[in-house]
Amino acid sequence: MRTSLCTSRCTSLRTARGARGALAVVVAGTLALTAAACGGSDSSDSSDSGTPSAGRSGSSDAIPQTVQLPRLDGQKLKVTAVWTGAEQKHFTKVLDEFTKRTGAEVSFVPSGDDMASFIGSKIAGGDPPDVAMLGQPGVLHEFAQKGWLKPLSGEATAQLDKNFAKGWQDLGSHDGKQYGVYFKASNKSLVWYNTKIFDAAGAKEPRTWPDFLKTAQVIADYGIPPVSVAGADGWTLTDWFENVYLSQAGKEKYDQLTKHTIKWTDPSVKDALTTLGQLFGKKELLAGGNDGAIGTQFPNSVTQTFIGGDKAKAAMVFEGDFAAANITGANAAIGKDAKVFPFPAVGDRPPVVTGGDVGVALKDGRAAQALLTFLASTDAARIWAQQGGFVSANKNLDLAAYPDDVQRSIAKALVAAGDDFRFDMSDQAPASFGAKPGQGEWKDLQDFLKNPADVAGTQAKLEADAAKAFKN
Repeated sequence: MRTSLCTSRCTSLRTARGARGALAVVVAGTLALTAAACGGSDSSDSSDSGTPSAGRSGSSDAIPQTVQLPRLDGQKLKVTAVWTGAEQKHFTKVLDEFTKRTGAEVSFVPSGDDMASFIGSKIAGGDPPDVAMLGQPGVLHEFAQKGWLKPLSGEATAQLDKNFAKGWQDLGSHDGKQYGVYFKASNKSLVWYNTKIFDAAGAKEPRTWPDFLKTAQVIADYGIPPVSVAGADGWTLTDWFENVYLSQAGKEKYDQLTKHTIKWTDPSVKDALTTLGQLFGKKELLAGGNDGAIGTQFPNSVTQTFIGGDKAKAAMVFEGDFAAANITGANAAIGKDAKVFPFPAVGDRPPVVTGGDVGVALKDGRAAQALLTFLASTDAARIWAQQGGFVSANKNLDLAAYPDDVQRSIAKALVAAGDDFRFDMSDQAPASFGAKPGQGEWKDLQDFLKNPADVAGTQAKLEADAAKAFKN
């Protein structure tokens, strides 16, 4: 969600999605997410377990081998994902290690923002990629229903059983069959902040929404726009809404709205939009004002918060743990220049909404299944974890793999949640509502960012678009 953007979902599988995917981590109480949040990793909490495979020519001795992979010399494999920039670079390192171990030639094919359309066109042309990294449960259900996906092999399923909680396994299944491996997870309820600006302005980490608004005003009075909003990417606005809504309306309402069993004209939606409007309705609290926010893409929303130190263009930016990659790309040190606090509590408790990217096979073959087996292992997770900007739900990944205490604390809390979590709401909606640039929820919330006073009009548009997409 993030550079891994929302794509299409299956409209006819609302009930299955509700059972498997109406999820959000309820671990806010365990998240003391500052640089001092976690005093370091304890390898007894989580360790790379398994029987190391025999050494193979070209394998990296620096990366533990806990999974057996076949030799695939001469085989070619195409992998697609929406990842670009730092995320693509880090994932490519995972693919490079797979090539070293198996001999398979792997090429990465960027899908662009609309994964469903990209895959659909490739299927129609008779040349789908072997493996796709999907950003949401809904699209997995849609692809499975269409017969586009291949079930996981026994080897891949064994790695999944060993390393992942049942909740994550359920998210990658459809009608009782296991299709996907949730390789990359994310906690999407974090606010990152520029410590130099906070210190200079005398600002403190807020814990509640009223305190968040007060902190923002303190920073604005100091002379720096407090909040950087990536309004050009509609998915970030859905994340803003979901965090406010989950904390304010509660889990039951969240589940109902996710499945569209209550309407977007419900009073709970009015309350959430009104609350969000307390921020969006004050242009002095937004970097560049409302017009600037609507023109800011996610990567820039992060980097402009940290480039320039105490003279950066903003003091805070909301988004998931994956923002760490952009922060380090701005030459800011996490835990020193950049710290993080949980999304402030609007209701009784802070929300924590999670997302993730699931690997699926679109072609039969040993190479595709071997890659999914690798992605389900601790070996693959370790490679990206060491680079930063990544969190794994793999319960056997040693927390020492993460580069700093902040990311260790995020990962530890995610794994500790076990099956007790909820997933990003828009990622579970039909594509035409929750996953398409320029339409549906993305467009409606962008219009709301432009005119936060129009709560009723926004609700009406959201409900009209949801009813059309959900067909109820």
